[in-house]
Amino acid sequence: MVDSHPSEMMIRQRLSALARTLPSASTGDVNAIHQARVATRRVRAALPIVTRGCRRRKLKKSFTRLTRALGGVRELDVAILTLDELASDPSVPGEGLQLLRRILQEERQRFHAEMTGTVQHVDLERLQRKTLAAAERAFEDDSDQSDLKHLRSVVKRAGKRALALQAAIENAGNIYLADRLHQVRIAVKKLRYVLEIARELSRSRASARIRMLKNAQDLLGRMHDFEVLITRIRALQGSDRAPTLKVSADLDRLVRRLETECRQLHVRYMGVKKKLLELCDYVTAADNRQAASAA
Repeated sequence: MVDSHPSEMMIRQRLSALARTLPSASTGDVNAIHQARVATRRVRAALPIVTRGCRRRKLKKSFTRLTRALGGVRELDVAILTLDELASDPSVPGEGLQLLRRILQEERQRFHAEMTGTVQHVDLERLQRKTLAAAERAFEDDSDQSDLKHLRSVVKRAGKRALALQAAIENAGNIYLADRLHQVRIAVKKLRYVLEIARELSRSRASARIRMLKNAQDLLGRMHDFEVLITRIRALQGSDRAPTLKVSADLDRLVRRLETECRQLHVRYMGVKKKLLELCDYVTAADNRQAASAA
């Protein structure tokens, strides 16, 4: 492959981002763990574009293993950071919050040890070489035609992702249903990653739609983070490490606070719902136009 090919640049940039952040992630750096996890997801999103067949499935499995290893620690990092934010609010009960934070820190240590073991067993340089070699084998035609073919494939995938997001939004409805809203978040994220690839392959600078998806993803992600923390609080209250009645009552107050935050975020989500559906219509229309021109 030649360095100027958008398809090659796309996969190389994603692999470089992972190689750049994974070493620091292994040491437990909070930001690096987040960045490395995102990098693995971006690589996985690009694999269907530049590889095919059993090679793609094997590579995806390797990168998915990294995503999952990083994910457990990242989820705990977010929970701890959320507790740190709440600690500055005098209305939040301190004793219950401190107990929960200590338990989460202990759990994070265990998850980090498991994550480090997984990362150490991954030969990232070899995985990079295998990914680029698989991409090169799939990139045998004339470069311009291949890049155009890749772009068409991405537009088609984006259309499918847009339909999936539209379905998730409609399934979530207008009331607060945490599980269904989480599915909306996942669909938003998947569409965003595909549109990022489309922008790079087309060498476009347009970013408004991707930025809108990111903002929606962050909003829904914040909601999900609060829900995860609520689940952990309820699990603590029902465990053999259950606190005293006073601390349990404090944790109940914390849960009510988080539930209120979730519903306020849901109001904001309802404000961007229409824009998300309009974006879905735009993406599916582009896919339909491409299909019509190819017919």
